Amino acid sequence: MTTRNLTAADFESTVSGHDIVLVDLWAGWCGPCRAFAPTFDKSSKAHPDIVHAKVDTQAEQELGAALGIQSIPTIMAFREGVLVYAQPGALPPAALENLITQIRALDMNAVHAKLAEQKASAASA
Repeated sequence: MTTRNLTAADFESTVSGHDIVLVDLWAGWCGPCRAFAPTFDKSSKAHPDIVHAKVDTQAEQELGAALGIQSIPTIMAFREGVLVYAQPGALPPAALENLITQIRALDMNAVHAKLAEQKASAASA
């Protein structure tokens, strides 16, 4: 699968509509972003079952702000619509592969249970 571009209009439906979504938040003027692009593209070809998406933070400033992006590139990972990873900085290929392995290995029943627990305690506080 090739890398797709996301906008504010299709971000939520993409994240919630797929099992695993990796998002690269970048800008054309950012050297580290441009250097990371081939690694991200290669990963998209190696993992066709994972949505690899890019958000141009220059064009999508409101989306970047809503996501709390303060530094680019930032890599975000969603599994079953849940944000499970968000870190600024370009990843070397081996680190990106390791991240994908960890995301696949997540016990999502435990993740959803913990989220429900956090919501319940926040509601009672």
